[in-house]
Amino acid sequence: MWWDPSLIEATVTRQFVCSHLLPEEIKRLDLPLGFGDGLTDGTYWEWIDEKAKRIFLILLDLGVPDQIFGLIDDSWDDDDLPIPLDQIERLALTPTRDDKFDRRFYTRQFHYLLKFMEKGDHIVYDDPDVVPIVVDKRPGLNLNSAVDRVELPNRPGQAFSRRRIPIGTGPGLLTEDEFYHEINKAKNFENDHLMCFYGSYVHHGSVYVLFTPPSDFNLKSLLVTMPGSLKSMPKQDRRQLLMNWIHCLVDSLCYLHSRGLSHGNIKPSTVLFNSDNHIFYTDISRLSAEALANTTDRSTFDKESYDYAAPEQWYRPSTSHSSGHRKSTLISPPSSMSSDSSTFSISRGGTETQNPASMLHSPTPSLNPQAADIFSLGCVILELISFQMKRQTRAFASHRAAKHKLAGRGGAVLDSSFHKNIGQIESWMAVLAKDASKKDDQVFRGVAPMLHVVARMLSIVPHERPTAQEVEQCTYKILTEDCLIAEPHCVHQYGGWDFGLGNLHISRGGGVEGFNIATKRHSGSGRPGSARLSYRPMSSSSVQERDVFGAGSSSGSQAMQNPRLNKVRTWQAHIYAGN
Repeated sequence: MWWDPSLIEATVTRQFVCSHLLPEEIKRLDLPLGFGDGLTDGTYWEWIDEKAKRIFLILLDLGVPDQIFGLIDDSWDDDDLPIPLDQIERLALTPTRDDKFDRRFYTRQFHYLLKFMEKGDHIVYDDPDVVPIVVDKRPGLNLNSAVDRVELPNRPGQAFSRRRIPIGTGPGLLTEDEFYHEINKAKNFENDHLMCFYGSYVHHGSVYVLFTPPSDFNLKSLLVTMPGSLKSMPKQDRRQLLMNWIHCLVDSLCYLHSRGLSHGNIKPSTVLFNSDNHIFYTDISRLSAEALANTTDRSTFDKESYDYAAPEQWYRPSTSHSSGHRKSTLISPPSSMSSDSSTFSISRGGTETQNPASMLHSPTPSLNPQAADIFSLGCVILELISFQMKRQTRAFASHRAAKHKLAGRGGAVLDSSFHKNIGQIESWMAVLAKDASKKDDQVFRGVAPMLHVVARMLSIVPHERPTAQEVEQCTYKILTEDCLIAEPHCVHQYGGWDFGLGNLHISRGGGVEGFNIATKRHSGSGRPGSARLSYRPMSSSSVQERDVFGAGSSSGSQAMQNPRLNKVRTWQAHIYAGN
């Protein structure tokens, strides 16, 4: 039982006190206090009721509730708690000195002096303090020494992910100043589909942070084994859920980008969901579970990060289109081509990028981390669509690496990354589109259009990729018009964006096979073949977010000009140099 002030107040009633006293002691409750020489008209019960409910509970726990009268005679009350261990002997609770009993009193008093954590708090607990937190120790939970699942007694029904943060000055440690800087940053953003900071505390020399919501699964595990929470859903509901997941992920990325932020580490293992099938990203701070895990062994090559990383994080892309501005790139296709075709073309940005391995040792220019987010999210969306079409992620990885297979035995691990196998990705997308065209369920009508959006997201040249805003608009249009999902999840407006899309359009005319999303970009205010989507009013949640965090703004060019955004991790490109 966790004794908060309201519980203490409600528990220690006159009836409760009388139930633990002898008849003659009960009569004493209404007698005047034994001190004060008659200058006070207060009674023992009034003293307990107004000043000593915690002390009475402590004495009751120790089996000596009758000692409350002696303590009151000596003017002890709850404001004197906690009483130092070397002062407890003054209470005279036992006929003779009893150090063991005194230690029990000293320890027990902290159960009635709890400091409950509220959102945004940072609490420094003393060593003897009792931290009001419940660790979930159910078997089968994916826990480790640094991360576990907890609950707060003052937040019943809500679970949290607790992380132990290594603080110090050595390698892989955060200094105290860095830690406070990180939690102050983490307090400034919140989104339903992003693991967000709740609070932090220090106890016994260890530093802990709480994030919410905690995860039960991630997409990496989903792509291998479907959990029961998804498997038990009706097929139609599950198919719509997967398409809604795509929109939720895109919308949350809009939220980050609108505030001048980037996620920087989008891959299946950092896209999480829980047993309620609520999907969300890992948090973007240095306090994330993955960041903590990486501090233990930085020499280990993270193949998953490599596979889903944007190409510019490993080599310099072509400079033939070196403009820093990311303009609208989802251009209306010619009317003679159909968006449900099974032919896909991903822009390589010129001949210089046909052989990325030859450029691995070139100096890397300033990167646009928001554009890199778009590429990585495109990879994740393609994995989700493949899962929707019942294609195994292992088969997809083998298909991507097929061109690297050489005769003979042994050799290095095959490169199955997205950015080095664009041609194989195009052929895989074509197969998915053909399979979807044979399905009767209306949800599958959105597969081919979504794959074309993904094709633009996977452009080798960063500035040819669409912005998160543009991807969200196309995704919403696909879900409502192709999949006929009347109310997609996560309909927000971030940063005061105008939902008029200019040249952002997906055509559905014609029946000729062979669709290619154009890479040519128009300049000026008038764009041929443009379309404008209907305005969607802000939901109540998005209004609240804007009130709390303020309107941000972000564009591709702004992201590139912001030096804070250009701080991306240094990749060990030589590992997959191919030589």
